[in-house]
Amino acid sequence: MKRTSVIGLMLMASLLIGGCGGDKKATEPGKTEFKAQLKLATLTPASHTYNQAANKFAELVKQRSQGRIEVKVYPDGQLGKGERELLEAIQQGTLDIYVGSTAPLSGFSPSMGILDIPFLFRDYAHADKVLDGPIGLSLLKELDKANLKGLAFWENGFRNLTNSKLAVKTPDEVKGLKIRTQENKIHLTAWKAAGVNPVPMAWGEVYGALQQKTIDGQENPVAVIHSAKLNEVQKFLSMTQHVYSPAVLIVSAKKWQAIPPADQEMLLKTALEVAQFERKLGRDAEEKQVAELTARGMTVTKDVDKAAWQKAMQPAFDEFSKQFGKEKIDAILNTK
Repeated sequence: MKRTSVIGLMLMASLLIGGCGGDKKATEPGKTEFKAQLKLATLTPASHTYNQAANKFAELVKQRSQGRIEVKVYPDGQLGKGERELLEAIQQGTLDIYVGSTAPLSGFSPSMGILDIPFLFRDYAHADKVLDGPIGLSLLKELDKANLKGLAFWENGFRNLTNSKLAVKTPDEVKGLKIRTQENKIHLTAWKAAGVNPVPMAWGEVYGALQQKTIDGQENPVAVIHSAKLNEVQKFLSMTQHVYSPAVLIVSAKKWQAIPPADQEMLLKTALEVAQFERKLGRDAEEKQVAELTARGMTVTKDVDKAAWQKAMQPAFDEFSKQFGKEKIDAILNTK
């Protein structure tokens, strides 16, 4: 399975590289005068897997370019407090690289929204097979139309619900609660169908809103809940795993076009290699992070009624399955 995944990633790299260098003559890394200092931004705390992997990416890029290309990582919203703000900066070329979840990307590249349909992915192995194969490649190439260069799918994880009111097993128990969501139509539709009052909000504003109790809860993967210390402002965590949330490493198209083809190839292969590192990092840490959240005082509900949650969010699944097309949905569902 691992060997198959590596082969798939190699194929993805070769296809993404094809044609990206224009008519420039390729030169080997280390034999060109191209130099660059690239800013990489995330919204998550420095301890989050995005930033651990981003630092690994920066280390490898510096090594493989013999110091010509340096990547500096800016975590925790240092270069912008919201997903849209950072993505617009990437489009405009005022920011070089961004790592973030795919949900906000649907506002820039509508095809990416298919990944936000609730209960679309069975497990991590299923997600890997889809995103490292032809479906994932197609979605990354679609980003070109939005003046964004997608290099690789990293990972945010399966999203779970937290709140300050009660331990939750079923959708009936959260009706009327104000839950922060990302600015994503599919997420909003799914939560409305479940009876929640969804509140779209930039991530940089969420902790304060939870602290001031202007919202009751939010939903995110365990790694985000843990690294952002949401246990300080949220008492209850329910392992709903309602949406699998990939992340994408994105480069400004303007910056990408200025990079020689040989260095483009090196950056792309490094991004794909680090994707495997980042995913494993998050998955290996999840159980430990849940235990730590429990030790910090959170009540963690693992035995949620997933069938009830899936039924509650089925209207969103049905609506957006029609929008993206049954053929594409079935291609994902039937990936073994």
